[in-house]
Amino acid sequence: MLDISENTVQCQRDLENLQAPQRNRLVRWHFMMRRLLLVIIAIFLIILFLPWQQNIQATGRITTLRPEHRPQTVHATIAGRIEHWYVMEGQYVKAGDTIVRLSEVKAEYFDPELVQRVSNQVQAKESAIVSYQNKIAALEAQIAAMQRERDNKLQQIANKIRQTELKIEADRAALEQAKVDIQIARRQFEAVKNLYDRGLKSLTELEEKRAKLQESEAKLVGAENKLAVTQNDLDILRTELSLTRNEYDNKISKAESDKFSTQSEMFDAQASVNKLRIDRENYSRRTAFYYIVAPQDGYIVQAITPGVGEIIKEGEPVVSVLPADYQLAVEMYIRPMDVPLIKPGNQVRFLFDGWPAFFFSGWPGISVGTFAGRVVAIDRNISDNGRFRVLVKPDPKEEPWPSALQVGGGARGIALLNVVPVWYELWRILNGFPPDLYAWGGQKDQEKKEEGLLPKAPIKKVK
Repeated sequence: MLDISENTVQCQRDLENLQAPQRNRLVRWHFMMRRLLLVIIAIFLIILFLPWQQNIQATGRITTLRPEHRPQTVHATIAGRIEHWYVMEGQYVKAGDTIVRLSEVKAEYFDPELVQRVSNQVQAKESAIVSYQNKIAALEAQIAAMQRERDNKLQQIANKIRQTELKIEADRAALEQAKVDIQIARRQFEAVKNLYDRGLKSLTELEEKRAKLQESEAKLVGAENKLAVTQNDLDILRTELSLTRNEYDNKISKAESDKFSTQSEMFDAQASVNKLRIDRENYSRRTAFYYIVAPQDGYIVQAITPGVGEIIKEGEPVVSVLPADYQLAVEMYIRPMDVPLIKPGNQVRFLFDGWPAFFFSGWPGISVGTFAGRVVAIDRNISDNGRFRVLVKPDPKEEPWPSALQVGGGARGIALLNVVPVWYELWRILNGFPPDLYAWGGQKDQEKKEEGLLPKAPIKKVK
């Protein structure tokens, strides 16, 4: 058996003569299975080193790129009763086309001539304002006239007071002269009397001097009385000046009070006019709200409040309109742990409901029936479902999306990330790590590493 001697054992020949080995073929299958396993292991090892496209998968729905292009609900601006429908569901309408007509349900708006009556009230109030303005102008003219009259009257009295003061000066001078005259007359009388007593003067001369003395005394009394009368006239004129000033001040104050009262009434009238103008404008615009019109070109999707005769409230939805001209987009919701991996401009592949597709996760290049998109925006706040919304628009460099897509349809999005080996992806999934923020090697990544844009390590994981 060890092939030491020249006498060999013919095992193969002995086995051919035996019946048991001929009936049992396991030995041959054993060799084939071993070779097959080796081939499978080799293929598996080769697959482990194949490139794998990391991705994030999420469900979403079709929407529009711009908010004004999304389906919108037309609301009733005022409360009313539906009188007539001008459209049907699914009908195409243009901006400004009448959708439904309403009638009034509030009692304060039942009058068909309400706008005209309010206009008449405005005209009446405006006429009242003109009257107030004329009255104010008349009062101002009256005040100016009284001021001029007061000034003239006061000037006149002031002139009289000046004249009286001068007259008092003259009377005082006359009084002083009378005092001097009486002193002279008294001395002359005393002198003549002495001479008369000696017999040197006659009685006639004495009587003349006595008469002259009495005349001087009478002049003195007259001068004193005249001075007193003049002073009394001065006091009267000064009192008259004060009374005249007070009288005209009272008249002017009363006229100014009437003027201010008229101005207040005029301002009230102006406020009433402004309020009536606002009411008239509101009533005029309210009549335009009886007709609900299409806000833009589109299709009537659903009549939310159908029928005729139904009463709707302010702000209640009436009909839903889908804009005719819009640009499709997809909103999909990703997990919070995947948010740092998505950036505006990232590529996303979509599988739309109703369009057959074969998608190979990790090898999007050989997938069939998928459509490309680019990330436009990522919400800053989390949605009610606990995920973040990502808005994706069609990629203009790729195949356009199907024209038959409708808003609200379902879509499955696959956000393409980095390219890594298969073995690394399996290791990442088994450990529950998120996809990589940075791509594996390559010329571009090498350049980024040299520029300092990427770390030196080949892989950086998200913590």
